[in-house]
Amino acid sequence: MKYILILILICTSLFAGEYHVDKSAENLVKFISDAPIEDIEGITNQIDGYLFWEGDDLLNQSELYFEVDLNTVDTGIGLRNRHMRENYLHTDKYPKTHFTAQLTKAEKINENEYNIEAQGKFFVHGVEKEKVITGKLLKIDDDKYKVSVKFIVALSDYDIEIPSLMFYKINENMDLIVEFYLKKAGDGEGEN
Repeated sequence: MKYILILILICTSLFAGEYHVDKSAENLVKFISDAPIEDIEGITNQIDGYLFWEGDDLLNQSELYFEVDLNTVDTGIGLRNRHMRENYLHTDKYPKTHFTAQLTKAEKINENEYNIEAQGKFFVHGVEKEKVITGKLLKIDDDKYKVSVKFIVALSDYDIEIPSLMFYKINENMDLIVEFYLKKAGDGEGEN
């Protein structure tokens, strides 16, 4: 009986999928906010995280996690970056945002592409809220995937003051676009 249990554990670990963010890839995190004069965008490629599941089924014991260092987001204007960090996001106290979730849907579109849904908790500015996000998971090869998600973040939900631009407030809802590449975790590689 003991040998059967060991064999099951070995087989489970052989078929588990564990992929970590490939930091050398062209990852993208971008927020877009509508403003009366011009849209404001902030961009970074500094993202970390992983995707894990057991067996052949993406939904089996799955976990999706990604985090972004908000001090690396660039709006293209240095003074605006500083105001965003100091006056609105308070990155001295809350330097990172993260999303921890389980995949709740993985609908196969074709041999290499899935529509996915993840349900979990999104944290920013000291506040954590339940969130469901949808997106795509693209299998590039056996060792690499690409995750693409787009969702809306309401600033007031996370106690973030809505910034003003020349007496006009920007839109409370930010579009958040997250695209990152994952590579298969190897022997000690990609540890977080």
